[in-house]
Amino acid sequence: LYFSAQEGILFFYHIKDLQYEKKICTNILQPISSLIFSPDYTILLLVTDQGTVYIYNPSHSEEAVKLLDTCSSCFLAADFLTPGNKYCVSLTISGEVQVWFLEDGTCLSKLNLDIEVHVT
Repeated sequence: LYFSAQEGILFFYHIKDLQYEKKICTNILQPISSLIFSPDYTILLLVTDQGTVYIYNPSHSEEAVKLLDTCSSCFLAADFLTPGNKYCVSLTISGEVQVWFLEDGTCLSKLNLDIEVHVT
């Protein structure tokens, strides 16, 4: 079980029967608003309240790496494009949908919806 705290800490709980072990995976120092696993559960996207997207690889237990950072508008959501783990799509408050290459954070495509977007 992965979850985040307000302080930007990603936790992992390993639960077996009535026993559990808590581990701190990474601390990105920004409140995390979304956690999204890749389709094969090998990569985790962390979206922050400030609109930054980090990528975390649980199998390597390494620090989260900043993948995308907002310039003019905060990211509301991000998710993987399937099949595979090579691309993700993001949505900004200003209504811009973007497709990103996860290996180096290159923006491959943009579509502006011309509306402000809210999450409820």
